[in-house]
Amino acid sequence: MSSRRIFFGALAGSLAALPATLQAAPRRTPRSEEWDLRWLDDLKGEHRQIFDVGPVHEGLLHVPMNWLNAHNEVYGLRDDQLNAVVGLASRGFPANASDALWEKFGIGERYEIRDPEIGEWATRNIMVHVPADAPAMVRGMSVPALVDRGVIFWQCDNSLRGIAERAARTMDQDPEEVYQEFKAGLLPHVKLVPAHTMLVGLCQERGCTYEMLF
Repeated sequence: MSSRRIFFGALAGSLAALPATLQAAPRRTPRSEEWDLRWLDDLKGEHRQIFDVGPVHEGLLHVPMNWLNAHNEVYGLRDDQLNAVVGLASRGFPANASDALWEKFGIGERYEIRDPEIGEWATRNIMVHVPADAPAMVRGMSVPALVDRGVIFWQCDNSLRGIAERAARTMDQDPEEVYQEFKAGLLPHVKLVPAHTMLVGLCQERGCTYEMLF
């Protein structure tokens, strides 16, 4: 009996310590100044969520908006007491691109996105340019509206290189030059991250729950 008590006591102690062990992920500093990930340490809201978003032009950005609104209404929390992070890779890239990239590289046609105001392939970021008379929900899920509420947007660098290579191939240009142009043409608020999958994990280590929107 004594041995059994010792065994189960040790087991209970190990299980009790497990959550703390899992949460004690080391906070490492990137070896290169190329990657500024310090914003991760600012994820200290009462509720935190990472939204792994696919094709943003299909209206999926209404989900982060709904998440914020629900916490505002149910708990009376302010936006600055919450952390919403939108992770974008290949299919979500158009939301992170400047109008200049949309026009030069035909992003609207490449991604089959039409400008609702003219019915043609979009030559500007329609997630940014939302008519003032659009329904409140449409305005609320625009990129500027979400950024104003503190939502963080990232762009996967691996995906960006792949997008640049495909664009360079179709336009007979140098892939590295196109990549550098794409990189410079990201909207100012966008966080460029080394790998989408890496950042999903780092956000979860900092207490973010995960939601996939595809």
